[in-house]
Amino acid sequence: MAVGSKELASIELDTFEDERLVEELKKAKEELFNLRFQSATGQLESHGRLRAVKRDIARIYTVIRERELGIRATPVVTEAPAKKAAAKKSTKKSEADASADAETSTDAGTEEEAE
Repeated sequence: MAVGSKELASIELDTFEDERLVEELKKAKEELFNLRFQSATGQLESHGRLRAVKRDIARIYTVIRERELGIRATPVVTEAPAKKAAAKKSTKKSEADASADAETSTDAGTEEEAE
């Protein structure tokens, strides 16, 4: 990749989720608009940046289209180990709460029957 952003290489774009790709596309389009505006007013310092941003936009569109066609795989979302541990703790806590609620409801039912 001779021209373009170093952070938007096609290999790195493969790891982005669809939402992040759309977000990066919006950022690139905004930057292109600003660069064109600077060019029109004579304030643009780096004309090569226009070309780089256009290529980034094209690269993002290519990845999105290849995913639609099934040429490129969509990355699998994996939870971080800390999030998994927190999720396990919350499910254990919710199971404990559910069993406590069940015991309370059965106790209330026995008290009503006793009266």
